[in-house]
Amino acid sequence: MAREYRIVVLPGDGIGPEIVEAALEVLDALQEVSGDFRLSYSFHQGGAGHYLATGEPMGRETMEAIRASHAALKGPVGLPDVRRQDGTEAGLLGGVLRVGLDLYANVRPISLLPKVRSPLADVEPEGIDYVIVRENTEGLYLSRGVGLVTPQAAADTLLLTQLGCERIVRFAFQLSLKKHRGAPEDGRRRVTLVDKSNVLRSFAFFRRIFLGVAEEFPEVHSECLYADAAAAALVDRPGHFQVIVTENFLGDILSDLGGATVGGLGFCPCANIGEKHA
Repeated sequence: MAREYRIVVLPGDGIGPEIVEAALEVLDALQEVSGDFRLSYSFHQGGAGHYLATGEPMGRETMEAIRASHAALKGPVGLPDVRRQDGTEAGLLGGVLRVGLDLYANVRPISLLPKVRSPLADVEPEGIDYVIVRENTEGLYLSRGVGLVTPQAAADTLLLTQLGCERIVRFAFQLSLKKHRGAPEDGRRRVTLVDKSNVLRSFAFFRRIFLGVAEEFPEVHSECLYADAAAAALVDRPGHFQVIVTENFLGDILSDLGGATVGGLGFCPCANIGEKHA
């Protein structure tokens, strides 16, 4: 008897419906050829168009449907001109899904593939091979849409918790042990915390937790770098890194920097991972 899998489909905005339609054709072809499984689709709306119609990026019933399904297929969402009164883009689903499903780890491998030329001089394909791990449910992005905005000033909050820091750091060390090899430079298994603890108390808090968790993994080398120094090192010493762990906002910037050294973010797929969902 063929297994049945429930799939929530979110066509999204702009080119989203076109992309999702093509993806569904591929899935339909797979289940027809295989014969071992059957896919049932449940279509829902979310994104900028849904925000314009309802004032929210996605309905509560859609999140409940996602939790009750085996998987969700989401097209690109967001439209440049759809924004909140504070000027930020409205109708995005990334944060909604990450927080709603507790996908606390954003994991992005940065590897230089064969036949791809890096803009960095004299870098061989084996010379760049590390992973950036970002805490996905806290940090500066958590304040999106809830910060203080007045005609004279604007403020956002960077929130980090002990639970959030401990689990993302532990995830990074466990990933270091699972990787097939250490850092290209010296073969060492190494987890690097990137922060600005010299300036911000929240990052000093993060660093204290990092150093405590690091003691649980004596076989993995641990180190801390300020974000500006880390950005420079990703350019002049990319082979030094194996796993980088950091707060979401900093990790977002470093991901684009790292991606540029290996041909662009198109060569660097990422995963959002939690305890129960991914």
